[in-house]
This record gives sequence, structure tokens and C-alpha cells, in this order.
Amino acid sequence: MRAVFNVLAGVAIVLVTSFAQPAEQKRLIAQTFNSGFDLAHDTYNAISTGSDGRIYYVLSSESIDVGAKMFVFDPATKKIELLGDITEASGEKGKQAIAQGKSHVNFVESEGKLYFATHVGYYSIVDGMEKMGIPPSGYKPYPGGHLLAYDMKTRKFEDLAIEPHGEGIITMNMDPVRQRIYGISWPTGYFFRYDVKKRDWKHLGPVANKGENGKDKEYQTICRSLAIDPRDGSVYFSNSLGDISRYRYDTDTLEKVTGDDLRKDYFGLYDPHSAGHMGYNWRQTAWHAGTQMMYGVHGNSGYLFRFDPKASRIDVLSRITSQPSQLSGMFDQFSYGYLGFALGPDGRTLHYLTGGPVYESGLRVKGKDSSAKGESKGIENLHLITWDIEISRYTDHGPIFFSNGDRPAYVNSMAVGKDGTVYALTRVTENGRTRADLMAIPAPGKPRK
Repeated sequence: MRAVFNVLAGVAIVLVTSFAQPAEQKRLIAQTFNSGFDLAHDTYNAISTGSDGRIYYVLSSESIDVGAKMFVFDPATKKIELLGDITEASGEKGKQAIAQGKSHVNFVESEGKLYFATHVGYYSIVDGMEKMGIPPSGYKPYPGGHLLAYDMKTRKFEDLAIEPHGEGIITMNMDPVRQRIYGISWPTGYFFRYDVKKRDWKHLGPVANKGENGKDKEYQTICRSLAIDPRDGSVYFSNSLGDISRYRYDTDTLEKVTGDDLRKDYFGLYDPHSAGHMGYNWRQTAWHAGTQMMYGVHGNSGYLFRFDPKASRIDVLSRITSQPSQLSGMFDQFSYGYLGFALGPDGRTLHYLTGGPVYESGLRVKGKDSSAKGESKGIENLHLITWDIEISRYTDHGPIFFSNGDRPAYVNSMAVGKDGTVYALTRVTENGRTRADLMAIPAPGKPRK
């Protein structure tokens, strides 16, 4: 009994002392860039590393008539080039309709082309939530999101298809082997697949009740990440109730995955029909070829998990929030969790950009208690976390700052360069004005301040 008592006492001491203000960590200093787009607004996903080693990204716009713009950054020369306006690429320039203000998805490369989708950036706020923008006099409603392709050699865009319900495309992935694009629309949540070779679009129905356009029991947040099993072409996604669905390539149908779900006690307790969180949805996912499994993060709790499609099994691995967040025991400030989650070029290291509490005079700075939309509820640091899949090793590489001492904010994107440098889209304030733009974070392991 004494040995057990001593062990328990030791644990108690750890628990008590762990709530003290965390020690100052070494900082990562990120370099910021100016893409020349002053209207650039908060951007989600929309950044990827091409096979040519260059970083392709889209900067969003919340203007009714100025669309999002696509850029490319060359790590070798540090030069940025504007590739095009995605409203114009969608064939809608001068049509007096609500612009294609966003791309909310990462690029997928196939046969020399980058495939992606467009989304609405002009909203109306109803009951504290973002809804489809209501066009003022003289403007037409939002036409619907487009599937686009950018040819890296000819440098031309191709407009493939448009969402037929007039909704944006908030979620997209592509099976480059089978040449199939998959997506979910916003705000209702229609799941679709598009066959590139056959130019065939098929809707398979709403997958989140009435989605983020619903009220009360009809409301559900929409999954932001589609996971593709390259072995059989299956596509997996979640809903806010914690169910996992599978698109079957062999039958061209949807089915519910049985055997496991995302309703984990560790993730927390959620009302799946209320706004301001992702419920039991996974936030972001990545396929790992070595284990033939999908790795994902639950946004609000910050737990890393792996999903074995063959066994229909979820294994909760570890909390990959920052060390200061773990010590505080509190959720981070971004209400939906973070989309900056990607596998590095070594094929074994997951990278994650997540929040960390800020302390002033030894006290944690608190944000507002709740929110009805995806936003940061208060000030926070941004930390770079890595997880080595092969040895299950977690590393917090510390908080990220700019050279002038400012903090990155509203970071929900990530691309890892071929040399390990981490790129993301962040708010940048210069000369009293704030815009969204590109930043580069030193590769983990490089010297830091």
C-alpha cells in the first residue's frame, strides 16, 4: 500500500505543478512575404507543394466583386508570381455575380496539372453565423463553386465543372490514379464525384442533414477533409455526429462505416446540432503509405488518431496540442480547430500548426467563451508540432513569431517544402494594414533563436 501511495503522491505532485505557467520555449522565426494583394483575407487550406518544388497557393477575398487570386512561390529565388484570378478562370469575369472569393481546398497534382475547387468568400451574417452572401441591387447570386485545373507547363487554367445547386465547394480531394475528384458543397453539404476523363458529375445526396444552412436538429457542421484509400479508391469522411461514411468506387455509392466511429470520450462532449465547433468531425487527415492507414486530428480536442479502413478501426494515439496547451488543460482558441496538418517529404513525419495559450503576469489570457462560427476566440501563440509515425515521437518545436515580434494569426493551412521548410498563410500587419499572405517557417531541426 505504501508503494502505491508513493506512486499516487508523485502523480499528484506532477498534476499540481503542471498547471504553473510553462517555461519560455525557444522561438521559431518565420519569414513573411508580400504577394501584392492588399485585399487578401483569411485563407483556409489552398496551399500545396508542386512536384517542381514550388509552392502554389490561393489568397482569398471577401469582396463581392474581387475574386481570390492564385500565386506561386519559388523557394530557390524567393520570387512570387501571380498566376491568375480564379473568378476569371471560372469564366465569370464581368458577369456582376458574387465573385469566386476563395479556394478552401488544397491542390492535387495529376499528369502535370493542379486540380482544385472554388468557394464563396462574400457572406451575410445571420444569428452570428456566416451564411451565403445576399447580393445587393445590381448583383447576381453566387453562381456556384467550380472545379478548376491549372496546367503547370502551359500555365493555363481549365474550367471543368460547376456545382449545380449554386453552392460553394468547401471540401475536395482527388484520386489521381483513377482520375476522380470528390467534394462536399457548402452550406448544405452535397457530396459529389466528378470523373475527369468522362467529364461526368454525379451527386450522391446531402451528407450532413441540411448542413450549415439547417436550424436546430437539422444543423450539422460539414466535414472539411476527404480521405482517399489509394488501394481501392474508397473515399472516407465524417459528420458532426461522429459517423464515418465511405464512398465505394466499385459500386459508385455511399455507405456508413460500421464497427467504429468518432464518438470518443477523449474528444469531448458536443451537441452535434449547435454551431461554433466541428462536433465529432475529424478536422484534417493524411494518408500514410507505410502503414496503409489514414492519420487525422480531431480539431477541438487536438487528439491524433489513425484509421484503418480494412479493419474499420479508430485508434486514438496522443494529444498533439502544444505543450503550453496541454499544461493548461484548456482547449485552444480557434473554435473549429486547425487545418494545418500534413505529412512531410520523408513520408513519416506529420506536421501540425496549432495554438498555444498566451500568459501575461503569470495568468493565461482568456478569450470569449463561445462563438457561433469558425474563428479565433482570443489571442494565442502558434506552435509547430511534429509526430514521427514510425517511432510515435511527439515534438513541440516552440512558438512562431515574425522578426518584428508579431504573432501569426488565423493560420489554417500548410505545405511542407522538399527541404522541410513549412509554408502557411497567415495574417500580416504592415504599415497599419492587415492582409493574409505567405510565410515560411524554418524546417524542424534548423538553428533557431
